[in-house]
Amino acid sequence: MKLTVEGLKDLPPTVDLMTAARVLGIGRTKAYELARAGEFPVHVVRIGNLYRVSTADLMKLVRAE
Repeated sequence: MKLTVEGLKDLPPTVDLMTAARVLGIGRTKAYELARAGEFPVHVVRIGNLYRVSTADLMKLVRAE
């Protein structure tokens, strides 16, 4: 299920990879594949086994600023 623009504005400053994928309509397997290859549509920061994505970057990508 995709998030609405209003829902996106309510997210914390960073979100996990699956939340970012949900915003973009990308499935779990593809999201991790893209993140590992450095090809996710927005910058992904890896911290140990965690992937984090900037909510501001997501908002810019979907033009929900």
